[in-house]
Amino acid sequence: MSVPNQKASLPKSWTVSESLSGGMKLPFVVGLDDSDTPYDVVDALALAPFTTGEQPWARSARVDRLRPGATLLPSGARVLRSVVEESRDSRLAVGEGWTVRSVRWRGGGGEVTVTAVSEQLARGVLEDVLRSSAAETGSDSSVSMGFWYLSGQRGPIRTSRRTATTKWSSIRGNYASEARDSLDKLMSVRRDNVVGRLILLHGPAGTGKTTVLRALANEWRSWCQVDCVLDPESLFADPAYLMEVAIGFDDDGDPDSDSGDSGDSGDLGDADGAAVGDGGGDGGGEGDRLGQPAVRRWRLLVIEDCDELIRGDGRGSAGQQLSRLLNLTDGLVGQGREVLVALTTNEDLFRLHPAVVRPGRCLAQIEVGALPHAEAVSWLGSTDGVGSTMTLAELFALRDGRGLPRPSGTDTRHGLYL
Repeated sequence: MSVPNQKASLPKSWTVSESLSGGMKLPFVVGLDDSDTPYDVVDALALAPFTTGEQPWARSARVDRLRPGATLLPSGARVLRSVVEESRDSRLAVGEGWTVRSVRWRGGGGEVTVTAVSEQLARGVLEDVLRSSAAETGSDSSVSMGFWYLSGQRGPIRTSRRTATTKWSSIRGNYASEARDSLDKLMSVRRDNVVGRLILLHGPAGTGKTTVLRALANEWRSWCQVDCVLDPESLFADPAYLMEVAIGFDDDGDPDSDSGDSGDSGDLGDADGAAVGDGGGDGGGEGDRLGQPAVRRWRLLVIEDCDELIRGDGRGSAGQQLSRLLNLTDGLVGQGREVLVALTTNEDLFRLHPAVVRPGRCLAQIEVGALPHAEAVSWLGSTDGVGSTMTLAELFALRDGRGLPRPSGTDTRHGLYL
């Protein structure tokens, strides 16, 4: 059942700006029906003290990795509401002059929002939560990656997760010698020698293009954050979604990033909306999250399985989407934003639209092909089952004794990537 809306009238002599600056409390009305859940109720109640003006200061942060048993609540919190769902749990808690909404995700990490009667108190409560909840820096090779998707209810959404990566030196031998030199150069790129904004990895399925991108995220972790777009067909069909991604969301730097290469929280320069990966380190420590200036990191947008988008016959809506992609790399949309775009495709180079591969647009244009017979035999250590050329997926299948799949006659230009 819906709660009827109530209207509040202001005295004619008052203006909205004067009322807000004078501390007037705004009316707070919540409408609930059978489509709402207890989680929605916690969200609504968390807004109440901020909306009414009782606690006009708000700070929020996301935590990629939580300590074991972390509650995402400050010390002395009194829990008013608790919701446990399959993929997350949410709590609403209060203390002297502040309110906290915390959400923990089953897949790891969480987010916390603090409202308080003063800015100093809001920052202090948030610091308390982060200090007690964020996991210590590990020595693993995982990095924080963002994942964009378009929600029908909330619009563009970005989530952040720690993702396992690998060192390029440990997988370099998995690639054909013709591609190795170009991949070496790509891995060695740094922010001061970026020339071109588009990275194009093309070649047959199963040759390891996605694995290259995972290694790239590790090699560039000191100066560039990686965001994966899960629905590129929506990204380039919806200008509002594209602009949101182009403006971007800046994660704090990884704990082992170069000094000064950490990202700030958008353009705010404070903890609002900050994605907190790890505390400490040269770049991206709590000082950066809580208002100290930081150099914006580059962002790499990863778009996979985009064969139709960049084919040479881009016409109609497909041509319009291609135009938006190119505008993001070196057009007006991309101006003033340190954004790189990495595309993976199974298409042959001659089938790609000439605008995609024109000189000066690509930072790297690399064919990640199958290994020739001699290199495949060297990789496997045997000639058994090795053909004239072998993809990385086929070599792993032979090594593990699974044999090669029978030809299915399907179109191999499409599908997932290794």
